[in-house]
Amino acid sequence: MTPSEVHARLVELWTAGRFEEGLTYLDPDVVDHRGGTAGDHHGIDAWRAKWDEKADVAVTIEQNVADGEFSVNRYTSSGPGYAVTGMDMVRVRDGRVVEHWALMDVTARSAQLSARGT
Repeated sequence: MTPSEVHARLVELWTAGRFEEGLTYLDPDVVDHRGGTAGDHHGIDAWRAKWDEKADVAVTIEQNVADGEFSVNRYTSSGPGYAVTGMDMVRVRDGRVVEHWALMDVTARSAQLSARGT
């Protein structure tokens, strides 16, 4: 599979709630570059915990651009009370994601949730 196909499949399985199958597309030593005070997350268990927290989120890929080992999605993420744009990038090696970076418009998400009282 190409990096963009792996990326799309990962999103598809996550949004379908097929977490265990989706996790097979991750390298055991995957690094999720989350930044912030929590820093990077390492390994499949950290990824599983992230997915469990966001089980009610839907993602629609609007555009994908790939180059070499890298795949970038521009997407719409929606959950109860919000819909925002985000981007994420993965690096794929041997058919598995080895690194992930993500950006989301959390200001817009917070504003939408506040306007709805959630």
